[in-house]
Amino acid sequence: MIAEVTTPKELQKMDPVFGQVSFDNHEQIVFCNDKDTGLKAIIGIHNTVLGPALGGTRMWNYTNEWEALNDVLRLSRGMTYKSAITGLNLGGGKAVIIGDAKTQKTPELMRKFGEFVHSLSGKYITAEDVGMQTEDMDTVRDVTPYVTGISESRGGSGNPSPVTAFGVYMGMKAAAKYKYGSDSLAGKKVLVQGIGHVGETLVDYLTKEGAIVTIADININRLNEVGAQYGAKVFTGSDLYSADVDIYAPCALGATINDDTVYKLNASIVAGAANNQLANENVHGKILQERGILYAPDFLINAGGIINVYAEIEHYDKAESMRRTENIYHTTLEIFDYAVKNNITTHQAALTIAQNRIDQRKKESGK
Repeated sequence: MIAEVTTPKELQKMDPVFGQVSFDNHEQIVFCNDKDTGLKAIIGIHNTVLGPALGGTRMWNYTNEWEALNDVLRLSRGMTYKSAITGLNLGGGKAVIIGDAKTQKTPELMRKFGEFVHSLSGKYITAEDVGMQTEDMDTVRDVTPYVTGISESRGGSGNPSPVTAFGVYMGMKAAAKYKYGSDSLAGKKVLVQGIGHVGETLVDYLTKEGAIVTIADININRLNEVGAQYGAKVFTGSDLYSADVDIYAPCALGATINDDTVYKLNASIVAGAANNQLANENVHGKILQERGILYAPDFLINAGGIINVYAEIEHYDKAESMRRTENIYHTTLEIFDYAVKNNITTHQAALTIAQNRIDQRKKESGK
């Protein structure tokens, strides 16, 4: 068997890392490989001006390595702005492990990943994300202290998903206040796409307030289970994005608002937990604005999770985590006002305010 080798000249033309739009001046990218455990992972460290880069580890069966690289770049960049906009002294980082979490994740693989995290000496701190559980973070903790979201029995903050969902709920209520004049969600038709830990908790908040909730997910059994438990409707139509709803809440993977879907949306508000909901943040953010659809920036309203795990670093309790997460409501309203005053999209407004904080800290530190 003869392997095809890309020549240096061909590789240079490809601009495989630095040339990607999502690279966006990342400080460091670490490729992790271990033959014995089968680990193939990428750690992206976008920015550490405000503090160490904290962000979860996602295990996903990516189509190819370029898809995994682009995902970790977009996610780690988002973490930079998430921490900055919520006032946390943290930078932005993320990790992805290439593989099927249901069949390929083992304690040995997680420990080996933890060793790679440890080799960065605290510049990157990991946590739970898609395909990960609290017990996986406990396994990582066996080999490195640079991990958050570990079990409460081990002194951690536990699963961050409930707090993430609460922040999304607060952001959604702020969007309703801005759009409809009242933050009550009673009677509002909300489509929740993705019924994982965060999505289910969001459904719980919404149904308790009297919202009319429709749910969608690729896991049919999960859909039926959650639908029966909360009295939510299960989406059965052929086009999810054209559904007649007031609020669209993407809570699965990102880029669901793209060239194919952005003109189909009937919702008047987009507010969900997924990261990087806009496939092209400038183009699709502008189209939403032009169509009169209010977009609650994802990296702001889904920040409850990082606020929760930050408690392990700053040593505040669950009540303080919830108080800080509740403040997402007020920050979201401020972002909406800032966008209107400056004639920019809500996404651009959130990015600008976050970047201003980073620039100010950089100036103060003289870096």
